Amino acid sequence: MSDSDATDRVPTDRLVDLRRTFHERPEPAWREFWTTARVVDELERIGVDDLFVGPELLAPEARMGVPDEADLTEWHDRARDAGADPDTLDRLGGGQTGCLAVLHGDRDGPTVALRVDIDALPLSESGADDHTPAAEGFRSRHDGAMHACGHDAHMTIGLGVVEALADRDFPGTVKVLFQPAEEVVGGAASVVAGGHLDDVDYLLALHIGLDHPTGEVVAGVEGILAVSHFRAEFSGESSHAGGHPEDGRNAVQAMATAVQNLYGIPRHSEGATRINAGDVGGGTAANIIPEHAYIEGEVRGETTELMEHTREHADRILTNAAEMHDCEVSVTTAGEAPSATPDDAVVDVVESVAGETAGVDSVRRHADLGGSEDATYLLRHVQEQGGKASFVGVGTDHPTGHHTPTFDVDEASLPLGVAVLADSIRRLADERP
Repeated sequence: MSDSDATDRVPTDRLVDLRRTFHERPEPAWREFWTTARVVDELERIGVDDLFVGPELLAPEARMGVPDEADLTEWHDRARDAGADPDTLDRLGGGQTGCLAVLHGDRDGPTVALRVDIDALPLSESGADDHTPAAEGFRSRHDGAMHACGHDAHMTIGLGVVEALADRDFPGTVKVLFQPAEEVVGGAASVVAGGHLDDVDYLLALHIGLDHPTGEVVAGVEGILAVSHFRAEFSGESSHAGGHPEDGRNAVQAMATAVQNLYGIPRHSEGATRINAGDVGGGTAANIIPEHAYIEGEVRGETTELMEHTREHADRILTNAAEMHDCEVSVTTAGEAPSATPDDAVVDVVESVAGETAGVDSVRRHADLGGSEDATYLLRHVQEQGGKASFVGVGTDHPTGHHTPTFDVDEASLPLGVAVLADSIRRLADERP
């Protein structure tokens, strides 16, 4: 197959329209009802051999960071009002979102998978005139939700890859995973537990941007930090702050002590670690000793072991801070992902394909992510099963950083992503490195 053939079947204007459609209706983790239904519509239009939707894909008990029922119901109703297919919505009950498309090739061969993520961030999008989605009329319709990390582009590229491979002119099987809940590092574990990756020989995961310009491809993203998100709930006892302060047990005081000491966790000689208390709160009024307080935070590590080391310190600090102020604390894990390293054999293929792809003018074998991604659950699972994997970066010019109200992508990167990934999948299936 020539370099241009991968996108001949997928016109760029269709990719742009799809990306803008997804951008306009962002949905946060486990609320991707309209999004999943729209992806299913496209997959059924293209024609796939097998399609696993929602609970057919996931192990629901392995999901992390799932919102409460009222929140799920609100977004489910919103998707229905926006015209999402009701039959698909009925399959996504309880926030079991996402889907997996399967194409069977025309001869025997390996199983190659591509993972793209589909959730948005809880962030309000800019309405400034110089922000392209606002100026062009496809800014988020949902206040407080935004595709500020490129997942709208990821879904679009994933659908483009399915369409580019719909001729079935490859050996083996191709699986394209549209994964929910990456932003809370809560979705990949339930996909692994669902079993659909157990037979995968090669896995590619995708991220767009990451400070790489349009026309640049990173064949193997490294430096993916292991991460654990936690929520600590402090419980004390309320009392009148003026009349009987001695009768209270101050949960906010315990929380504040914990925050201060979390940032005092020692660094480690074997690699980088991180700690952040990103969302804290508690109390009800100035004249009441606060009975409840909370911390939502995270720890990260250059390796899974370093993350776990830091998490152990954090758990000890949270417990001791509560005890110091005669309070109790309950700590739960809201999301977690290990570290992972790409395999040279897969990196070799992506590097070679990218170098032959029209429009790609820079190929980097490796570059550090410097953040975390729950695709690492998928990479490590495939590797532990004897397969090989890589995390691929497709560059895009973005005017501001990821997770900002003015984040945007250069839509010229969409067909490049389709071409590199579709042709890499074909070559992995053909060559079986």
